[in-house]
Amino acid sequence: MILILKGGATDDQIDHVIERVEAMGLQAHLSRGTFRTIIGIIGDETQIVVESIRAIPAVAKVVPVLPPYKLASREAHPDASVVDVSGVKIGGGNVALIAGPCSVEEEDRMHRIAESVVSAGANIFRGGAFKPRTSPYAFQGLGEEGLRRLRDVGQAYGVPVVTEVTDPRLVELVAEYADMLQVGARNMQNFALLNEVGASKRPVLLKRGMSATVTDLLMCAEYILSKGNPNVVLCERGIKGFDPATRNVYDVAAVPLVHQLSHLPIIVDPSHATGKPDLIPPCAMAGLAAGADGVHVEVHDCPEVAKSDGPQALLPEQYDELASQMKSLAELLGKTVSPLPEKTA
Repeated sequence: MILILKGGATDDQIDHVIERVEAMGLQAHLSRGTFRTIIGIIGDETQIVVESIRAIPAVAKVVPVLPPYKLASREAHPDASVVDVSGVKIGGGNVALIAGPCSVEEEDRMHRIAESVVSAGANIFRGGAFKPRTSPYAFQGLGEEGLRRLRDVGQAYGVPVVTEVTDPRLVELVAEYADMLQVGARNMQNFALLNEVGASKRPVLLKRGMSATVTDLLMCAEYILSKGNPNVVLCERGIKGFDPATRNVYDVAAVPLVHQLSHLPIIVDPSHATGKPDLIPPCAMAGLAAGADGVHVEVHDCPEVAKSDGPQALLPEQYDELASQMKSLAELLGKTVSPLPEKTA
């Protein structure tokens, strides 16, 4: 951390600042310039009470050197993290192919979709049992019955499942059924929920908020990490823009940026980012090419009767073609689509 002192600061004022820094158990490195005096602070920045430093009359500005997301930063963890979702690895060269319908629906339909996407190469199956919707009159999900159906399908096809949790009070329930807990875009800054999923120790898929910066996303991941849960996977799913041509603005540059700033894996969700089936395959490939550790795609066998987000779902045969392309691209990039765990007897 660097302290920039006010112009004209006296020797006594400078000595006072140094005394306050050293009282925190840190070292102060004084540098006098022609117009400014700067004090560099060396040591554990977590010991610094920034508000107290700012309150010293001679201090003009406090400039952090390390990012505010300590645990999520590359400085804290130089090597890329690998998150294990019941045997399926994400990050560190391991690619996740997450697929399934937006909402958990009829049992036979769930089995048909799961069979098709797993056969195509998907290694995590998704489906929403609790759905936060813009309208209170829209389908809100099947609740615990949806969780049971999702779990049954996962067990039938030997694939881990991920589903969204929308309320801190539901974390324990959802964790009983799901291998991975999803925090959706609308709940990215629901700090009570972040604390609860952090305490659950289940792997967490954290989606970027619709108007969130990359720093906002990493700060929310910090909440989960600070509760002792290191298994966080970030998700770029598009941010709000002014052009209605696509559902959101697909910020593919966020992928390499996150890899520069953080050790956490990041996947892309071109389904929510674009909202258009024709755009999903090229945007999925673009995300992988940019370094994404996985791709999340919504798939439905009859989008016109889907209970939610049917227009942005791929048909099973479309996903089969895309999955083949993604596996080839991953191989070209020196990565591996994580295999499904072996079934136990």
